[in-house]
Amino acid sequence: MIKNFFIGKREEDMMGKNFIEDVLSRRTFAIISHPDAGKTTLTEKLLLFGGAIRDAGTVKAKKTGKFATSDWMEIEKQRGISVTSSVMQFDYDGFRVNILDTPGHQDFSEDTYRTLMAVDSAVMIVDSAKGIEEQTLKLFKVCRMRGIPIFTFMNKLDRQGKAPLELLAELEEVLGIESYPMNWPIGMGKEFLGIYDRFNNRVEQFRVNENERFISLNDKGEIAGDHPLKLSGLYDQTLDEIMLLNEAGNEFSAEKVASGALTPVFFGSALTNFGVQTFLESYLKFAPAPKARNSSIGEIDPLGEQFSGFVFKIQANMNPAHRDRIAFIRVCSGKFERGMTVNIPRLGKQLKLSQSTSFMAEERNTVDEAVSGDIIGLYDTGTYQIGDTLTTGKDHFQYERLPQFTPELYVKVTAKNVMKQKSFYKGIEQLVQEGAIQLFKRVSIDEYLLGAVGQLQFEVFEHRMRNEYNAEVLMERMGSKIARWVDGETVDENLSSPRSLLVRDRFDNYVFLFENDFALRWFQEKNPNVKLYNPMDQNE
Repeated sequence: MIKNFFIGKREEDMMGKNFIEDVLSRRTFAIISHPDAGKTTLTEKLLLFGGAIRDAGTVKAKKTGKFATSDWMEIEKQRGISVTSSVMQFDYDGFRVNILDTPGHQDFSEDTYRTLMAVDSAVMIVDSAKGIEEQTLKLFKVCRMRGIPIFTFMNKLDRQGKAPLELLAELEEVLGIESYPMNWPIGMGKEFLGIYDRFNNRVEQFRVNENERFISLNDKGEIAGDHPLKLSGLYDQTLDEIMLLNEAGNEFSAEKVASGALTPVFFGSALTNFGVQTFLESYLKFAPAPKARNSSIGEIDPLGEQFSGFVFKIQANMNPAHRDRIAFIRVCSGKFERGMTVNIPRLGKQLKLSQSTSFMAEERNTVDEAVSGDIIGLYDTGTYQIGDTLTTGKDHFQYERLPQFTPELYVKVTAKNVMKQKSFYKGIEQLVQEGAIQLFKRVSIDEYLLGAVGQLQFEVFEHRMRNEYNAEVLMERMGSKIARWVDGETVDENLSSPRSLLVRDRFDNYVFLFENDFALRWFQEKNPNVKLYNPMDQNE
């Protein structure tokens, strides 16, 4: 597929043929799903095929001491869930694959939404027994809004679930997207025999010797001659369903896949590692290479000479022993070279990028070069913010802003031990910079509040403060509040009240925390000169 791209002579002379081929070989995607659909397990199996790991641990294998490679944080290993996006990279069949494994839990939506800004496509995992679930729908809408191509993996076919035709109908009706099954299951659960591979014109058998795994189909799309599989009534049922799909189903269109209007659908079982390799190989054929991205000066060509990228994630203590902080950068154009000097337009200054790394979950290696589509990590001493653009050359531009969520739940936070105040403040400062929780300070009172989208964020914060900063915290629940930022640098601090609490965020902006909708409307009626806004409105 790489050779099908037309390479202009001027571009080749400017950046070099190897650079262009490198960029066009990149495939960067996020895996999205509802919790427990098998997202992290599929990630592990993809890493196996890429040779990045030798043995896959599942998130359910806590008693054995085996944990998913992408779940590197201690609380993830204890709970068997992903609570932060992980970045993993491997090579396969001439492609450089960058996987971003995202949290499935809704309390971590903001991390997932930002991650989706850094990818070129998404893999959506659906539990075949449950169909389209709430969190899957939310994340799908974000992908559609951005025009991200979506590939669907119907998981857990080794268990009894919904009928394939029912899953397909639900996919199209609930998500409003056309679908094209690249393969089709032969049976399900205890009677699962394999998949009918429409794309490769073959049958892939389940739980057989490797040399018996694939059966070629004849021109009629059937198994030629005598074969035990043909004795099963499930084989004839599958042929009937394939005929129905051929006659009444959608036609495959690579253009529609690229625009996000049609999703290729794959059936399989991540846990038993069935159908995963077939999915990976088909995905690499049709998933997009890095695309142009919008900026303050227009679209930036990924094959352009000028290096640029943006910070989509900041993570503290990936190596607790070194108390490090990593800024995750999506490279959008040009070539990154370790030691290069870049501009940070927000700061109006230049920085030398001497410490850089690539990722395999918690394992990291120094990276000397990276091109458009790659994800790299930069060691950070507090310089970067989420959304920062990095550039070289004379054009100082900014990439489009990343989504910012408005917190819904709030707590008052204090140090349990006054002798640990230094650790308390350091921990808050670093964890807040990751963007999962937001910090507020009451005006005229030395009191700190934390805001988050969901309760689990507070539990993770408490756990990490205790384990990573040796600081026990006390959190007093304040319940749900409606946050509105003040459009202006000044406001009468006497307007603060228990029903409309005035605070400052960590950037020193004024924010009102309203008790409910009635309190918000009452305040606006009484104070029409105070202009309020919701940052989430700027995400659209």
